[in-house]
Amino acid sequence: MTGSIKLGKILGIPVAIHPTWFIIFALTTLSLARLFFPQYYPGWSVSTYWTLGIATSLLFFGSVVTHELAHSLVARRFGVPVRSITLFLFGGVASITREVSRPMQELLMAIAGPATSFVIGGIFYLIGLAVRTASEPVGVAASYLGSINIYLALFNLLPGFPLDGGRVFRSLVWTLTGNYERATRIAARIGQVVAYLLILGGIAMAFMGNLSSGIWFALIGWFMDNAASNSYRQVRLKESLRGYTASDLMRTQCAAVPTGLSLATLVDTRVLPEGQRCFLVMEGQDLRGLVTLHEIKRVPRDKWPATRVEDAMTKVDALLAVPPEEDAYNVVEKMAAEDVNQIPVVKAGQLVGIIARDSVLQFIRTKSDLGI
Repeated sequence: MTGSIKLGKILGIPVAIHPTWFIIFALTTLSLARLFFPQYYPGWSVSTYWTLGIATSLLFFGSVVTHELAHSLVARRFGVPVRSITLFLFGGVASITREVSRPMQELLMAIAGPATSFVIGGIFYLIGLAVRTASEPVGVAASYLGSINIYLALFNLLPGFPLDGGRVFRSLVWTLTGNYERATRIAARIGQVVAYLLILGGIAMAFMGNLSSGIWFALIGWFMDNAASNSYRQVRLKESLRGYTASDLMRTQCAAVPTGLSLATLVDTRVLPEGQRCFLVMEGQDLRGLVTLHEIKRVPRDKWPATRVEDAMTKVDALLAVPPEEDAYNVVEKMAAEDVNQIPVVKAGQLVGIIARDSVLQFIRTKSDLGI
C-alpha cells in the first residue's frame, strides 16, 4: 500500500503500517479503555484502564500480523513471493505477488491464517485462566484477546471472497471444476453477496441504535465488495490475455533521448507536447537505460532543470526484461509485482520493444471494440 510506514522485517518479510491503521488503533484503544473495561470491571484505576487498553490493542494487532505471517510462510513454501505485510484500517493484508498454481496449495495457504488465530486464541485463553487470580487485569486482557482471536478466525472463515473462507471455497470449486478462472468468478460473486449482506446488516444495526457497530459492518462490507470486484476484474484480464504473448503487447518504437538532457527539457519538449511516457537513454549508439514518468516523478520538480536523464533513469543492467514469447498475463503480473509501468522486451540481448500499462489497456480495449 502506498504511503505505508515500514517497521522492519519478520522472517525476511517486510512489515508496514498504513496511516489508516492509526485510526482503528485509536478507536480500539479508546473503546477498551473508556467503555469495555470500565463497564465490566469498574473497580480499576484510570491508569490501569488505559495501560491495559493500549497493551491489548497492540497485542491484538500483533496477532493480526501473525495471522498474515502464517499465510505468507505457506505462500513462500510453495514458491510464491511475498512483498510485505501491512496493517491498515480493516486489519492486515499480506501482499502476495501472484496466485498459487494448484487448488491444494490455495486451500493450505487460506486455512493457515484462521488456524493460527485459533491457536493464538487458545493460548491467550489459557493464559487468562492461569493468571486471573494473581492479576485480574492481566487475566481479563488475556481472556479478551483469546476471544477476539477466535472471533477473527470465525469471521475469516465466512465463504466470502477475499476472506480466507472465500479462498477455501474457491479452492474447492477449483478442485471440482479444474478451472481456476471459473472458480474465482464464482467465489467473487459469492463474496459480493456476503459483502452486501454485511452492508445491509450494518445499516439495520445503525437504525436499531447501534450506530458504531453498524457503520463498521457496512465499511467491512464495502471493502469486501471492492476486493471481490477487483478479483473478478483480474480474472477477466487473464481471460482477455489468454493465448497472447509479450510480442503482441509491445510497442516496437520507443523514443530515444541523448544523455545530458535535463528532465525539465525532456518534460517540456517531449512528454507534454507528444504524450510520450518512456524514453531510451542513448549515448551515441549505446543504450544506457530507460527513463519513464515513474522515474521522473521520483525527482522533486524543482530539481528537474539540474537533473540529467541518466541520473534519473533505470540503468540497462537493472531493467526487468521479458522475452517476446513470455505469456502476456505473466508480464502484467511481473509489472504489478515490481511496481513498474513499463517493461522492456529483449531478444538475444537486443531490445525489441516496450510494454507499458497503457498499451495493455489499449490492447484489451481494442479487442473489446472488435468484439473479440
